[in-house]
Amino acid sequence: MLIRSWDRGDEAEWRAWLAEGRDFGLLAANGSPGESPVLVPTHFLLDAEAGEILLHLAAPNPLLAAVRADPSVTLAVTDDYAFAPGHWRGEPGTPTSFYASVQFVCTAEIVADAAGKAEILNRQLGHFQPETPQVRVVPGDGPFGRLLPGLRGLRLTVREVRAKFKYDDKKPAAEQYALADRLAERGQGLDEGVRTQLLRRNARRTG
Repeated sequence: MLIRSWDRGDEAEWRAWLAEGRDFGLLAANGSPGESPVLVPTHFLLDAEAGEILLHLAAPNPLLAAVRADPSVTLAVTDDYAFAPGHWRGEPGTPTSFYASVQFVCTAEIVADAAGKAEILNRQLGHFQPETPQVRVVPGDGPFGRLLPGLRGLRLTVREVRAKFKYDDKKPAAEQYALADRLAERGQGLDEGVRTQLLRRNARRTG
């Protein structure tokens, strides 16, 4: 992902953006030689303080074989995106895409033991399903415990975070405000989220 100086996101920014409920991404692992990378859409649990990401997959998932061959993976979260027509952006009238994307470059560890998998699942349940604290995974017990053999946990150790907020920050503030008005007028798809990010970035750089 190309990141210019004007659209780079810092740690406080990407953390706040993800904390708004963005916990679903695309996990990519290297394929076998001559094959395409393996991509898996998945929910995940970020523990930024520990520098790790937790998730689980079905045991037959082909991404696991890719991880065994090469544990280097990337998890990407992309949102608040929209197409900006060229006539919105002044001369030379070049269209572009607005978007925010955070990519975690990680080393993946497969968790196969029952206790380790239960820990990951319970932490995920605590995050995604806090309204049912009584539902917990116990190895060998109950319906969830009996499903453990068919699952594998993944613990991703974060090595690098790449964050990009591409909202025409290189343009004058007045032009950014005009783009925000265009988005409000169009009001399609994710335009409102894009407008929010564009105005936030504008306020951030203008103080």
